[in-house]
Amino acid sequence: MDPELKRELDEIKALAKDNHQMLHAIRRHQWLGFIVKIVIWVIVLALPLYLYQQYFQPIVDKFSATPGATTTGLFGIPTSAEIQNLINSYKAGKAP
Repeated sequence: MDPELKRELDEIKALAKDNHQMLHAIRRHQWLGFIVKIVIWVIVLALPLYLYQQYFQPIVDKFSATPGATTTGLFGIPTSAEIQNLINSYKAGKAP
């Protein structure tokens, strides 16, 4: 084999090996970046829910309704039966 050809072949082999290592590093960094993005989005979306459950919900529950009064309607809106019972108790002069 010609020495010039052998040198060029060795150089091409070294370049291909270096290229493979760089592509492998790029792919690894892409996966790590993807995982970090997922973790960040989970934190961004889950942290407000956790803070609401731990700190704000007890305060909101304390001021939202009178003790013992429960609403069973959609979004806490009283149903027509509950409104009718309230009207009837008002007409009768009793407290609800």
